[in-house]
Amino acid sequence: MLAVRAGTPYLPWHDPREATRLLRYALHREGFTHTYQSSGNGMSVLSVTTDLTVWCRKGSFVWNEDGLTMTHPAADPVGAAQLIKRRFRRPVDEASEDQADDRPPTDSVR
Repeated sequence: MLAVRAGTPYLPWHDPREATRLLRYALHREGFTHTYQSSGNGMSVLSVTTDLTVWCRKGSFVWNEDGLTMTHPAADPVGAAQLIKRRFRRPVDEASEDQADDRPPTDSVR
């Protein structure tokens, strides 16, 4: 439990665990349903995909994207989720076309 002075407004991004939880929920709404969160020592880590891990520390979400370190304010988990979705998800039409090519034909006679 965090010690908070009476009358102080609750700001979830001051707690990395809470900010990461909000990011996890925002990513879930974007279709990233298999995530894993771990928290401790003033930092929280969210494993989103095999290619993406997001850290939350000192008021920022941090992740690596194409060899670059990306940061986004922990105060905006929905915005971070949208940025992550744009980079780590292919458009639905493109993904469904790729899957259609891999499936066996359904009109074959047996």
